[in-house]
Amino acid sequence: MSRVRANSTGVYRIGVDSTTRHAGILERLRSDGRVDVSTLAAALGTSEMTIRRDLEVLAGGGVLRRVRGGAVSLLNRGEELPFAMREMEAPDAKRRMAAAVGDLLTDGEAVVVDSGTTGLAVAHALTGRRLTVMPLSLHALAPLSASPSTTLLVPGGTARFGEGSLVGPMTEASLRGLRFDTVVLTCCGFSAREGVTAHDLQDAAVKRAAVASANRVVLVAEAAKLARTALVVVCPAAEIDILVTETDVPDEAVAQLTATGVDVVRA
Repeated sequence: MSRVRANSTGVYRIGVDSTTRHAGILERLRSDGRVDVSTLAAALGTSEMTIRRDLEVLAGGGVLRRVRGGAVSLLNRGEELPFAMREMEAPDAKRRMAAAVGDLLTDGEAVVVDSGTTGLAVAHALTGRRLTVMPLSLHALAPLSASPSTTLLVPGGTARFGEGSLVGPMTEASLRGLRFDTVVLTCCGFSAREGVTAHDLQDAAVKRAAVASANRVVLVAEAAKLARTALVVVCPAAEIDILVTETDVPDEAVAQLTATGVDVVRA
């Protein structure tokens, strides 16, 4: 969020909050691999001192290295940001999309909730619902176990360090042994051409098992992910029943997905 004020040329932003600044810096790192303090200060409407403090915070998260005048990314091309850093990206949009997912579910359903920060937002939105839920992330256990109305199924498996997602043969076997009404899937990239993609091989294998175990597949993805492709293919677009995304997703992308049979819900 930010405050605005008008000047002789129009309206411009001041007082951009730290979450918005960090998200903007991370996006520049994704696209350029390097950020410049003075350029960021001008783009985000804040001081260079504030930007330097932001870079120190992000350096502590392991995603960048400070250099003279700015910072460079420590992530390999196509590598995902750490969980804590991704939590800063589009939190309001994730909450809106998670609420829209909740509206698609009927009390009494058996549901798989995928991992990641968007999956965690969905878990929070489902707190207290009369559902049977299997979360694929350690992060989702707390919100989903907060009410006796929710029956919580906990799969076995190995937890990915830092990410908290459950992966491996035990997790896949847990999914194969059950049948769910809906899987709420997350992704690193999605398009009509490339389908659903993920960065991690083990995570992608669990996603495939979840898709195979469910009668309906609901994919939740921010608009930015419709312009990205990650390393591993999870499934083609035709296997997705409903995409829940942001309101500003391009109409062209929606039309391409609709042509493959995907229903698109904008939240």
